[in-house]
Amino acid sequence: MKTMILSQFKAQCIAVLKEAQRTREAVLVTRRGKPLARIEPIVEGIPAPKFGALKGRMRIKGDIVQADFDSDWESGQ
Repeated sequence: MKTMILSQFKAQCIAVLKEAQRTREAVLVTRRGKPLARIEPIVEGIPAPKFGALKGRMRIKGDIVQADFDSDWESGQ
């Protein structure tokens, strides 16, 4: 994977995108030595991964096994 600093990416953005598409190689953009973004070409015909796409981005709070509804809900009152 090719790595470049943010200022270089900003100056050559379109050329970097075209190169990534042509070579099918990802580009890692860094800011102050830390990864900021990863540029990856889209390969047509291969679906994007769906399973695990939100891993680490969502949190479940509370009990997901038993709902906390009032008894009025079930009786229809």
